[in-house]
Amino acid sequence: MIYREKLDNGIRIILEQMPSFRSVSMGVWIATGSIKEVPGEEGASHFIEHMLFKGTEKRSASEIAVEMDSLGGTLNAFTSKECTCFYAKVLDEHMENGADILADIVRHSKFDESEIEKEKGVVCEEILMVEDNPEELVHELLCKTFYADDPLAKPILGTESSVRSFTREKLLAYMDKHYIPSNIVIACAGNFETEKLLDTLKELFGSEMMGRASEYPESFYAAGKKFQSIEKDIEQMHVALAMPGFSIDEEGQYPLFVLNNVIGGSMSSRLFQKIREQKGLAYSVYSYPSSYRSTGYFSLYAGTNEKQADQVVKLMLDELEDIRRNGISRDELERSKNQLKGGYMLGQESTSGRMNAIGKSELLRGVVYTEEEIMQRIERVSMDDVIAIVPHVLDESNISGAFVGRMKNQAASFEKLLT
Repeated sequence: MIYREKLDNGIRIILEQMPSFRSVSMGVWIATGSIKEVPGEEGASHFIEHMLFKGTEKRSASEIAVEMDSLGGTLNAFTSKECTCFYAKVLDEHMENGADILADIVRHSKFDESEIEKEKGVVCEEILMVEDNPEELVHELLCKTFYADDPLAKPILGTESSVRSFTREKLLAYMDKHYIPSNIVIACAGNFETEKLLDTLKELFGSEMMGRASEYPESFYAAGKKFQSIEKDIEQMHVALAMPGFSIDEEGQYPLFVLNNVIGGSMSSRLFQKIREQKGLAYSVYSYPSSYRSTGYFSLYAGTNEKQADQVVKLMLDELEDIRRNGISRDELERSKNQLKGGYMLGQESTSGRMNAIGKSELLRGVVYTEEEIMQRIERVSMDDVIAIVPHVLDESNISGAFVGRMKNQAASFEKLLT
């Protein structure tokens, strides 16, 4: 059962009891990420995420870690393009202590200037790690290519120059603008007494806070065919393609989930079977949809020997053309739906899985679906629904390509394939 409440200061609380478990997962969701950052703030959301673990008014960084370890729990965070989440998972008997630590780091972090300077080096090393990971790099380049000048094109980590420019005043000003009650959702799932947990959250988060919710910018992909590449002296060529998708909860999202499984979202998918199993041209090959509040895209990826890269791209494009002409089979439709239902239910068999599901949905959608409603939405996807989205998703006139590897002998052939 899902329970909702809004604190007097505007913070939304959403709870789901899971009495058969012995844990409680708690998340503080903030409606800010790289999409909200203006010039000069690039990477601020992610940098603040780091800083909130560096000590509060009553706990040092080491004391935060020691106290959480002594509870046998976990404490972590992540930043995405549209939100930041700080989360803890503890045994049900330690619920109050876990909530206290979580509230302390979110509300009372010190932002010590010496820690800020040290963390600049840490985050810059994280940026360099992406540069040294060609698979991750090509996905970031793909998003940048597909969205061009849109805020979604910006990297979550920022740039070395933007990170080096951060000051305590700039970071606190960013928090004052975005870490406000109307931008915050607290989500909890697990074994707890509802009234006891609510009293705890009201005490920790219910004090007066100022501010008004900042709007998400409307995002749009850049129309037309385009591609970008990064020259890297590496053994493989990393190839990624993107086409239009759907925003969160938009009609067409669930048919796309089904179509994705058929194309490259599973071991039985067409791309995996043809490119890896039948042709032996790649170890890693897959597809995935990405959805945001006002837009989305559908991506394909493969890592392969540079001499085979144009063949792999052609096989990808041929498979898309076959689906545009002939659709998918009834067996593929049913298998994909069963995979989606199984994958979803397995992903919900933990308190952290449910906390993530209800927290993100409440923050970005303003609505939370039950497990039964999700299963029904998957089951309702028909062959006609999948066929109806194909012209929008597999739109060869709006395809973007991103490539990382030795490009000198490949750029012309890739451009020819995509244009």
